[in-house]
Amino acid sequence: MIKIYIFLNKYIRGDRYIWAFISLLSIFSFLPVYSASANLVSTYGEKNIVFRYLLKHAIFLFIGFIILLFTQFIDYKYFYNISIYSLPVVFILLILTLIQGKELNGVNASRWLYIPIVNISFQTSNIAGLSLFIYCSRFLSQKKNVNFTFINSFIPLLLPIFLIIGLIFPANGSTAAIVFFSVLILLFIGGYPFIGIIGILLMGILFSFIYIYSVIKLGDKNPIHRVFTWKSRIEKFLYHKYEDSYQMKQSKTAIILGNKFGRGPGKSVLKSFLPQSSSDFIYAIIIEEYGIFGGVILLFIYMLILLRIIIIATKVENYFCSLLVISVGFPIINQALINMGITVGLFPVTGQTLPLISAGGTSMWVTFFSFGIILSVSRVIYEK
Repeated sequence: MIKIYIFLNKYIRGDRYIWAFISLLSIFSFLPVYSASANLVSTYGEKNIVFRYLLKHAIFLFIGFIILLFTQFIDYKYFYNISIYSLPVVFILLILTLIQGKELNGVNASRWLYIPIVNISFQTSNIAGLSLFIYCSRFLSQKKNVNFTFINSFIPLLLPIFLIIGLIFPANGSTAAIVFFSVLILLFIGGYPFIGIIGILLMGILFSFIYIYSVIKLGDKNPIHRVFTWKSRIEKFLYHKYEDSYQMKQSKTAIILGNKFGRGPGKSVLKSFLPQSSSDFIYAIIIEEYGIFGGVILLFIYMLILLRIIIIATKVENYFCSLLVISVGFPIINQALINMGITVGLFPVTGQTLPLISAGGTSMWVTFFSFGIILSVSRVIYEK
């Protein structure tokens, strides 16, 4: 016990509550991921595929904790300095992703950048969103006492925002929307004029409408353009004359079967029929097995994480650190709420995973890196 305490005291820095919540959700994730991946047996016909999938999830989590462990020791000043250099890099990566998506001619390929030599693929949109948040935090902290106008902030702030989000939007509209609204929240907290924020929102809606209208009008069904998929999902969500998609039917059935206290760990019936049950719709499996009570507890934990993020942001004395914690923390909670909302039928179906719970790679690592930044800032408070 003494050795464990010494290890924790030496290597675990920053907000201990954040560490506890991350560890709790990560450990719990093994149960729903193991249970939900049962449908892979019927899909691929291999009995050992569930254990291999669980092992893969464990490896991703292990790498995520290594990222978290190292990031917490990085001084926040380094994030401030490298933020301006990261934008050109992610800009190039997003362009390469769009180009490669066209060449691979696949729906999912348009979201991923594949590196052939090392045989690795990753979602550039997650990395781009994080880089944009840090850059916006830097800009707002630099201009704390400056009166913002559309003219003096267009090139250094608004242009990078629209360029990055515009490159994410064609292949990953839901992620682009989360990034966009997270940026608007950050601008509001950072003191950007409210009229300017409304103007940015209207510009974003206008550009989105022009893009969507152009694709539909031209009838361009290239897989890189997800417009027709969005249109189908929104129509099914808004108009009752359209039936729910197969995924939503199975998701709602799982929630009904879960009732108040669930069927028990590993006893989900719908896990063999619900597509993406280990990623996008894992919350439905959690409710089926642990009931509405378990689903509410999970929601409560995310709200506690949000509370700790707000506490850290208000306690730290550096203005950039406050904006940094908010900018990287709020999108995680937004993503969790959207994933839960989709599962229960509050939002149209998107490809958003449940942070720290769903099986995944790039999204999970970016989440761990974001929490590492929050812990790095909180370390300043605790050391003081």
